[in-house]
Amino acid sequence: MASTSLFWSVGIGFFLGFAFGVGCALAVMYSIYMGGYRAAVKDAQMAERPERYREALEKLSGKQ
Repeated sequence: MASTSLFWSVGIGFFLGFAFGVGCALAVMYSIYMGGYRAAVKDAQMAERPERYREALEKLSGKQ
């Protein structure tokens, strides 16, 4: 009986720690990525582009 209880405790702990932990970390990274992507698209559509955007374009054109 004690080994069965230990098995379930380890199984639940592994699931909660690994599955939810990794899943939540991936969700946070995805939301950060999408927020940055949306900001970049918004900056690209502005009539007068921000200084930071223009500097990034200059760096990219200099590397090519």
